[in-house]
Amino acid sequence: MDTRYLLALLLILLVLGFEVQGAQLPQQDEAPSSTLLSQVQDSLTGYWDTAKSAAHTLYQKTYVPVDEKIRDMYSVSTATVSTYVGILTDQFLSLLKGDL
Repeated sequence: MDTRYLLALLLILLVLGFEVQGAQLPQQDEAPSSTLLSQVQDSLTGYWDTAKSAAHTLYQKTYVPVDEKIRDMYSVSTATVSTYVGILTDQFLSLLKGDL
């Protein structure tokens, strides 16, 4: 077994062990303390939400100009390609007919 897999398995078991230990504590009158796993989950959820909102904001800022640029590039390239295909078709047909 690779050392990285063994280390990852050990870390997962360690986190799960802390979660089990936190769940077995007797109920106290104080507010229940959050376990390590729930703290990590809350932290990761917060990071994910922050990254998702930043990506959404960036997408909204660049959406319209990029969409217009792509549409413009498509129309220009299609016109260019159709022109050259027409020229090549004429050249090919004239080669077949022998009109050169």
